[in-house]
Amino acid sequence: MHLSTLIPTLQLAVGPVILISGIGLLLLGMSNRYGRTIDRTREIARECRGGPASDRERVTSQLRILMSRARLLRAAIAMACVSVLLAAVLVIVLFVGGLMSLEVTAPVVGGLFIACMTALLASLFLYIADVNHSLVALRLEVSDVLKS
Repeated sequence: MHLSTLIPTLQLAVGPVILISGIGLLLLGMSNRYGRTIDRTREIARECRGGPASDRERVTSQLRILMSRARLLRAAIAMACVSVLLAAVLVIVLFVGGLMSLEVTAPVVGGLFIACMTALLASLFLYIADVNHSLVALRLEVSDVLKS
């Protein structure tokens, strides 16, 4: 293969690589949020063990919300990782197809791209659900302060 035919192949395969970079930044934010959720859950669990029984209902409600958030974030991270994996497979399919002059059919490339975007959308919907859950937990935490 000559350099003149390799360059268009590389250009074609670079598009999904940019997608991988963008999803990587989303994963960074999601994993930071997941870590904070885990840390907060541990902190509140310690409070629950050593705190007065009168606060137990409020604290256990917060723990339930935090556990739900952790599950949502774990699922969001998993779906973002699936999206990155599909984008990586797409890059390989495009590059190998171009390098070996294989006929990579549009349904294969289109299917991989649609699956990648679907996984990304699912990840973002789960992330939005976590953000909404965090507001519920915040309301629980400040409800007693706002009532007085």
